[in-house]
Amino acid sequence: MTVCVWRPRAREDRKAEVRYYRLTAGPDVAERLVRALSTAQQMLLSNPAIGSPRLGQMLGITGLRTWRIEGYPMSYWYVERPGVVDIVRLVGHRLDPSGISVPAE
Repeated sequence: MTVCVWRPRAREDRKAEVRYYRLTAGPDVAERLVRALSTAQQMLLSNPAIGSPRLGQMLGITGLRTWRIEGYPMSYWYVERPGVVDIVRLVGHRLDPSGISVPAE
């Protein structure tokens, strides 16, 4: 069985994105975001290799994959390990990926 591990920075990212949508678009949109995040997480748990390795290759981060959150301009950045989906960041597409830090294990 595959489990999901959220790194502290990814938890902060999630909290900040939900707060942003709640304040700028309202509680209903923020709730839809929470559901979309959960759906995306379930997709990763059922098929961890589904994400694109392209960004990880571009940034030189071995094993880093991305998976877009449907309906929102953001993606999970994660690393697949045996039995684990390690979510390292939740990144908005408005940010330049080259300037975003990915915490080490």
